Amino acid sequence: MPSHPPQPPAPQRLSLGRIVPATCILLLLHFGQDVLRPIAIAAILSLVIAPLVRKLARTGMGRTAATLLSVLLVAVGVVWMSAVLAIQLVAVAGDLPRYSAAITSKVQSIREVTVRPFERLEAEFRGVAPQARPASAPAPVPTGAQRSRSAAAAAAAAAAAAAAATPAVPGDPVPVQIRQAPPTAGDIVSKLLSSVWGPVGEAGIVLVLLVFVLLEHESLSDRFIRVIGVARLGPTVQALSETAEGVSRFFLSQFVVNLTFGVVLGAGLWVIGIPHAALWASIAALLRFIPYVGVLGAAALIAVFGAAVDPGWSLVLWSLGLFAALELLVANVVEPQVYGHSTGLAPLAVIVSALFWGAMWGPVGLLLSTPLTLCIVVVGRHVRALEPFAILLTEGPGLNAGQRFYQRALSGNTALIIQDARSYMRRATFAKYCDRVLLPGLSLAGSDLRLGHIDEQQSERIKKVIVRVTEELAGTRPDRRAARRRRATVSLASANVGAQLRQMREANLGPWQGELDVPPQSIVLCFGFGTERDDLLTELLVRALRQDAIDARSASLSDPQDPARADKSVLVGTAFLTYPTEDALAQWRTVAAEMRAALPDALIATIRLPLDEAAASEDTVQGDVNLILHSYAEAEAFVLQARKPT
Repeated sequence: MPSHPPQPPAPQRLSLGRIVPATCILLLLHFGQDVLRPIAIAAILSLVIAPLVRKLARTGMGRTAATLLSVLLVAVGVVWMSAVLAIQLVAVAGDLPRYSAAITSKVQSIREVTVRPFERLEAEFRGVAPQARPASAPAPVPTGAQRSRSAAAAAAAAAAAAAAATPAVPGDPVPVQIRQAPPTAGDIVSKLLSSVWGPVGEAGIVLVLLVFVLLEHESLSDRFIRVIGVARLGPTVQALSETAEGVSRFFLSQFVVNLTFGVVLGAGLWVIGIPHAALWASIAALLRFIPYVGVLGAAALIAVFGAAVDPGWSLVLWSLGLFAALELLVANVVEPQVYGHSTGLAPLAVIVSALFWGAMWGPVGLLLSTPLTLCIVVVGRHVRALEPFAILLTEGPGLNAGQRFYQRALSGNTALIIQDARSYMRRATFAKYCDRVLLPGLSLAGSDLRLGHIDEQQSERIKKVIVRVTEELAGTRPDRRAARRRRATVSLASANVGAQLRQMREANLGPWQGELDVPPQSIVLCFGFGTERDDLLTELLVRALRQDAIDARSASLSDPQDPARADKSVLVGTAFLTYPTEDALAQWRTVAAEMRAALPDALIATIRLPLDEAAASEDTVQGDVNLILHSYAEAEAFVLQARKPT
């Protein structure tokens, strides 16, 4: 019965069991924001205040007293800041009439630059191409009905004029206009209280929740662990600790940075001459908590106010220059030193999360977007249900190096592979690149090929990519004497990938792959059994060693006429034999014994790669070789160490 390759699994579709819960969660977040928003604020603030509570508790203060004192300090600070900002805003509102002339002048000047040129262009266009006017038609002769209607209208108008001229008679209706009485002080206070009652009430709810969350912090952690499951106690505890530490460190660091930014900006605006500098500096510091958009909004507010208070443009330019210089300094120098280069979130993820939480919860959602997303990402690293969010929102690559190589090789994107490889090899060798990128990618390709997930066309494309990438990264410089002797064109369609690469190398170095008048034990000879696997692994090892100026050469045990197998045992110091597979172990052990007899002075080693699933056990191989290595980097280091003079 003929065997057919297994079919690839059908792609998973979104089922109703996944769509309905996701929709319910979104609806709950939106329509339940009045309940969920205070809980989220209290939870995040508890993570920020928890270090202060622990420090106060270490001084001998009880847990309850430390919690109440910490919350009281935070509440006093928030109330004081709000009062200062309110006083400053009232002062700015009182000064706005003084700035009306400057604002009108700025609007007119901007209009002259932006709108007026288009108006002039439109007028010139109308002058060049005037609209056609309709020819005058003779006045129509009124009919009898039209004459009667005109007479009736004239009579009605005359009667209305006579009635208006006649003095009003008592008893006639008099038109009345209703006017509202000016608001009293009580009305103003009532309207003010009704406008601030919502935020004040929510702040009170957050304060109460914050106290209870801090008091029952340990109890809530234990309950959360029990909900997830005691069987996953280790990952759950790690997720909780990482979330608490990450959010606390991020918020405290951001608070210190933004506070310093506001102080320096306020001093600079005061020196420049911007009125109410403390207000605008405080607003800028608060808006910096909103990612990306907040900085632009703060700069726009300061620029607009500077344009309003100054008849010219000097204050606008000075304030924008100060803000830009300070923002660049903080974003590129201060923040990386204080809390790292980033929060670990991708820039696009930060913007998308700000849009999402802003649409769900308004301005509060904008402020909470980064910490909420950070909590989801940290928990997603340990909770499987949230793992997709951790992959999509983090700054690191979605695929590892081997998967990324395989994906780009499938699409034939050789240029991008070479670009990434050159960037990688600025800090590493070709041997490490093979261990961490090339060989893992080839392992994925081999697995998919065995399972029938890729066809022959894709397989050939991957082979071409391997040849080009290897030749670009570890190509062999031609030997001039060998090049004069050998000018034949190498055919790349008649052999496997490893054989193709060897032919390209022999075209530059000759059939012996180098000179024979070399010092004793200076050659590293790499042997393979002629299979596609062995030829490729052997050729990659040779090229990795030659990158370090090691005289490495390869030989095929399946070809008795191979010139590289000529008797030069005195010149070989190290011999590498490809690691055996389980089904070829007996043949491999026989060849290893013959090699030990043919190269008595050489050290015989083999490399067991961690991704080689069909490899034989090390216990069955250890007695046939002198050394078992586990990566090309180890082989490279071993040969370099052996070449050092003793």
